[in-house]
Amino acid sequence: MSKTGTINANEITIIQKKNLYLLLTVVVIVGLIMLAGYITEYSHIEGIMSIPAAMSWMASNMWFSQSTLSNLGSVLRLLWETILISIVSTTTAAVFAVVFALFGSKLTYINKPLMYAAKIIASISRNIPVVAWALILVISFGTNSMTGFLALFFGSFGFLVRAFLETIDEGSEDSVEALRATGATYWHTIFKAVLPASMPQMFSWILFMIETNIRSATLVGLLTGTGIGYLFDLYYKQLDYEMVSLITLAIVLAVLVIEAISNIIRREIL
Repeated sequence: MSKTGTINANEITIIQKKNLYLLLTVVVIVGLIMLAGYITEYSHIEGIMSIPAAMSWMASNMWFSQSTLSNLGSVLRLLWETILISIVSTTTAAVFAVVFALFGSKLTYINKPLMYAAKIIASISRNIPVVAWALILVISFGTNSMTGFLALFFGSFGFLVRAFLETIDEGSEDSVEALRATGATYWHTIFKAVLPASMPQMFSWILFMIETNIRSATLVGLLTGTGIGYLFDLYYKQLDYEMVSLITLAIVLAVLVIEAISNIIRREIL
C-alpha cells in the first residue's frame, strides 16, 4: 500500500472514531434525559405539547392597559435601585477581587500560603450560588437592600477573582519577567506591568458581571424583599398579570440597553 493510501486510511479511521464518540455522547445524553424524566415523573412529550397552550395564555393575559402605566414611575424607581445595587456590588467586589487575584496569581503571589488562601476563599465564594448567599444573609441582615448588596457582592467576588487570575497569568508574563530582570520592586512590577496589561480585560469582565448581576438582582429581590424583584413578587402573588407584564418588559428593556452600552464600551477598551 502506498504512503498516500495509508494516510487516507488513517484519516478515515480517525473520522470513524470521532463519529462513534459523537454517537455515544448523544446516546448518553438522551439516556440521561429519559432517566431524569422517569425519576421525576415528568413527560417530555406532554411538556412539548403544552407549549401552544402556554403561549396562547401569555398572549391573552400578559398585556397591560393604560391604567397600569400609571404605576410606571414606581416600577422605574425600583428598577433604578436594582441597577445601582448591581453596579455598586460589582465594582466593590472588583476592588477586592483585584487584590485577591494579585495574591493568588502565580506571577504576583507574595508567598505560597497566602496564594492558596486567596484561591480557596475565592473558590468558596464562587461555588455558592447567589441565591444561596441571599438565603444565608437574609437570616442575619433581614429583608433590606444591604442583604441584596452582600449577596451580589459575594457572588461577584469569587467569579471575578478567577477571571482576574486568568487575565494576569495570560497577559502579563513577559512584561513581569522583563521588569524583574531590571531589578524592579514588587509594587513597581504590579503598577507598571501587571495592572496596565490586565486592566482592559478586567474592565470587560466587570461589565459582564454588571450585566449578569442586574439579571440576578431580580431573583435576589424576590428573596430579600428589595428592588424590582420585590415588586414583581408582590404583583405576581396578587395575580395582577398586567403589572407583572409591565415589570417584565421594563427589566428586559433595561438589560438590553445596558448590554448595548456595555458592548460599546468593550469595543473601545479592548
